[in-house]
Amino acid sequence: MDASAVAPVLRLAGLVDDPRRHNHLHPLPQMIVMALIAILCGGDGWDDVAEFCEVREEWFKGFLTLPRGIPSHDTFGRVFARLDPLQLEEMLRQWMNALNISSGGKLIAIDGKSLRRSFEHAWDTSGMAHVVGAFASENRIALAQLGVLDKENEIVAIPKLLAMLDLKASTVTIDAIGCQREIARQITDAGGHYILQVKDNQPTLHAKAKKLLDEAILEQMAGWKGSTFQEVDAGHGRIETRQVWLTSEVRHLGADLLELWPGLKAIAAVERVRELIGKEPSVERHYYILSNGKCNAQRAGQIIRGHWSIENGLHYVLDVSFNEDQSRVRKGHGAENLSRLRRLTANLLRLNPSKRSIKGQRKRCGWSTEYLFQTLFRGLGAATPIKAK
Repeated sequence: MDASAVAPVLRLAGLVDDPRRHNHLHPLPQMIVMALIAILCGGDGWDDVAEFCEVREEWFKGFLTLPRGIPSHDTFGRVFARLDPLQLEEMLRQWMNALNISSGGKLIAIDGKSLRRSFEHAWDTSGMAHVVGAFASENRIALAQLGVLDKENEIVAIPKLLAMLDLKASTVTIDAIGCQREIARQITDAGGHYILQVKDNQPTLHAKAKKLLDEAILEQMAGWKGSTFQEVDAGHGRIETRQVWLTSEVRHLGADLLELWPGLKAIAAVERVRELIGKEPSVERHYYILSNGKCNAQRAGQIIRGHWSIENGLHYVLDVSFNEDQSRVRKGHGAENLSRLRRLTANLLRLNPSKRSIKGQRKRCGWSTEYLFQTLFRGLGAATPIKAK
């Protein structure tokens, strides 16, 4: 089988500029393809990537141009540390577009993640890499990701991340750090809706929303235009009761405040009561602003709960199935770019019609060339899978 079978992936990899001025011993598109395949097959870092490629060198030569053989793990590390992260992100975005995966009409959760071991020394974690990502909660697909210098810079990154997405008819959920007027305006201007958690970083809005909703709850919503919803989960020695109160009577917040917050049409409170055997019940109540005045309490509760799917559906998967939290890649953009390849890998595996776990599918990719290429080329119109020599 010739290299034409891999042409769709190489064409996408060619969107990324090679940062090397000299010593182009290994073509960049081939390096990106090798790294992606190695990660699909279970590699967790550049040592794994280089070793996998060395073991499968003759197989790779069947469809890639490798004039100087397989790059060392140091070469993989140096090159990916210097790759422009925005160009690599654009490559992944176009890949998702080729698979007809867009963000329009979806529930989009925005949240940050720290790459916990991406620092130089244990006594100085200031160099730790952070990323902020967008996750389609319903189909469990990672949509986009940007690197940030630290947790506080998420406020700067979120607007850039939103600008990369199709927000039309989508509902965007962000925790309290993203509860900013400019972010709310950006979402509504793009034709989307928002549900933003309100805390003390917006003291006036939080105080008024809390006072208004607490009053409505005490009155059991009598005389208030809105709705309530309650659900109970039990299992593993715990009982969790979630109750949602929502009202569209936001005029009580005051005209001046409403003028500051674009599209604000409703406010909601979510209370969680958790009971564990042998312990006192814990009670948490949080407050939210919504731009969709037609949303009822039940739907708002589902969306708010779905926001945390980014923790279980993406962050947990990256940490457990890809060992991301233990990765020591830290030079330049290396940690951020490696995280992008993991994210693309998770997306491709989720699109497989399989009930296997992500970890199980990665093993299967390593064991079955046919399964690997079905995963890699899904939706890209590639030729028959390449057989190992």
